[in-house]
Amino acid sequence: MSRATEEEECVASWCADDDWCTVTCTAHLIGKKWHPVIVHRLLEHGPLGFNALKDEIESISSTVLSNSLEDLEDNGLVNRAIVSEKPFRVEYSLTEQGSSLEPVINAMDAWGEEHLQETSCN
Repeated sequence: MSRATEEEECVASWCADDDWCTVTCTAHLIGKKWHPVIVHRLLEHGPLGFNALKDEIESISSTVLSNSLEDLEDNGLVNRAIVSEKPFRVEYSLTEQGSSLEPVINAMDAWGEEHLQETSCN
């Protein structure tokens, strides 16, 4: 069962300033290196097990993925569900709040397509 319930209408968030800033708070939730990538893969593929999600994000370590999923779960953006106990299998999916990030992630993807180019290392 998720640590955050789906009935929550908003996500409690830390803010860097005395004045509430929604951009700062949103960046705090998804601004870590792998968080938008994890959300993107879950939007793209739907619920995934840990190993399947790791396969979708080639260069992430198991420890970083585990910590990132725990952070996203703590912030109410990802659900963790035990699918089977023998063998033990966990599946990750987006909460309603996590799914609502789709336009933000799509905008990041579109911006990257328009303004970034892949560099090659020789």
